[in-house]
Amino acid sequence: QVQLVESGGGLVQPGGSLRLSCAASRSIFSFNHMDWYRQAPGEQRELVARITSIGTTNYADSVKGRFTISRDNAKNTVYLQMNSLKPEDTADYYCHTWAPGVGDCWGQGTQVTVSS
Repeated sequence: QVQLVESGGGLVQPGGSLRLSCAASRSIFSFNHMDWYRQAPGEQRELVARITSIGTTNYADSVKGRFTISRDNAKNTVYLQMNSLKPEDTADYYCHTWAPGVGDCWGQGTQVTVSS
């Protein structure tokens, strides 16, 4: 069993920044990748950013140049730095991984609201 706990969401004005954290209950060193997804009301969940075990990153086109994903294996934590936030970034953000011997693992989500 792997538990993922997100934090760092909140209300921010357009153009502002937030940093989300995802703390895992066990070592993430062996996980092939760690992801951030988001789901806006009435929309499907979408992949926002991915970081592999060797540090390769991928981003959705809508967030490229504004969001940065990183991982700290020593702290079993993945981060999502979000800059230049837009109202369309408003969503629930979820941490995800596929853990060997466990399968798909999701956090409970953290809400991000971008509004003036």
